[in-house]
Amino acid sequence: MKKKLLLVSLFAAVAMVVTATASFAAPIVIKFSHVVAENTPKGQMANKFKQLVDERLAGKVVVEVFPNSQLFTDKKVLEAMLLGDVQIAAPSLSKFKKYTKSLQIFDLPFLFKNMDAVEKFQQGPYGQKLLRATEKKGLIGLGYLHNGLKQLSANSKLVVPADAARKKFRIMSSDVLAAQFEAVGALPIKKPFSEVFTLLQTKAIDGQENTWSNIYSKKFYEVQPYITESNHGVLDYLVVTSSEFWNGLPADIRTEVKKALDEAIAFGNKVAAEKAISDRQKIIDSGRCEVIELTDAQRQQWVDVMKPVWKKFEDQIGKEYIEAAVKAND
Repeated sequence: MKKKLLLVSLFAAVAMVVTATASFAAPIVIKFSHVVAENTPKGQMANKFKQLVDERLAGKVVVEVFPNSQLFTDKKVLEAMLLGDVQIAAPSLSKFKKYTKSLQIFDLPFLFKNMDAVEKFQQGPYGQKLLRATEKKGLIGLGYLHNGLKQLSANSKLVVPADAARKKFRIMSSDVLAAQFEAVGALPIKKPFSEVFTLLQTKAIDGQENTWSNIYSKKFYEVQPYITESNHGVLDYLVVTSSEFWNGLPADIRTEVKKALDEAIAFGNKVAAEKAISDRQKIIDSGRCEVIELTDAQRQQWVDVMKPVWKKFEDQIGKEYIEAAVKAND
């Protein structure tokens, strides 16, 4: 009997130690690295995600947000993710060529007529399939985050394609974007986003392409006298994590983190739509630069010159993806 009581006491003591140890277990840390300002759609989405996780998973999960390339540039963040140095990032879709060539579809010029078409494609079967296009390389796409349609800014007026000839434009590291500018006779220069303002300010480059929110938040409009409202391409991001980290999360934690992430992405996409309108107006109201609105005939000239880029990358991307994207415009 005494032996029995001793064993029961022993098991009870062990259980208490285990419980106490579990209760003091360190929370799971999720480092979220991105390259833009906190007032951008991506910056606000990341902070919303942190807020939701803090509310729902307090003591279990901690989200640390690092904006403005504090940890890594978009070029380096995916490598860092595979090494476990960061858990979530949202690089522009053009940064994934090393992991899959199919995502280059989002860099094709004049593929989508508006953001509704982009959303329709991304939420459709082909867009959802692309979320898993990097899985074999150890990365999992968790959702698409919008920034908006891209505009062209420059030191001189860009009205027709010939106006861009021989001018140097900063681009993200993308062969498709390089081909896009080469199609109009321009010189594409691949440089990190964090260097763009200085490059424009010192006139080391003549122009760049970006969304209204990025042009406003990074003050590019202060050092570029002209912005052409071209809406020629989309700048979206893939919210991504490593397969090892994601699959290693406890199932209940993973479910709650994904739920918070989905809500944060929806919030970020709403912010993006609103900022595309408001930041455009703020730039106009500043009086610092002239916004050039193209006529249908002028815009069509840009379309005609750039559209052959689609064919050039069709085999790499997959014809079926391009056809599905075109149908999303209907």
